[in-house]
Amino acid sequence: MLTRKSCQQAVLALLHLNTFEQKSGKRAWKALPWSVMDQLHDKGYISDPATESQVRVVIRRGASCPKELFEKLFAVK
Repeated sequence: MLTRKSCQQAVLALLHLNTFEQKSGKRAWKALPWSVMDQLHDKGYISDPATESQVRVVIRRGASCPKELFEKLFAVK
């Protein structure tokens, strides 16, 4: 069974798959579970996902965290 923390880590790792750079920083498409996106926002990892734009997610602190989590959870070793 997945815990809340493991769900948050998985969603943050999946954000890495569609992250791209813009002048304002790293952004990602936000087509992932809203409840988990809200939890990540509450922790300060992403900007408020409750906007009309599809790319308003900005990875704030721990910018390398999504990449590290992706490699840990999904990389073939």
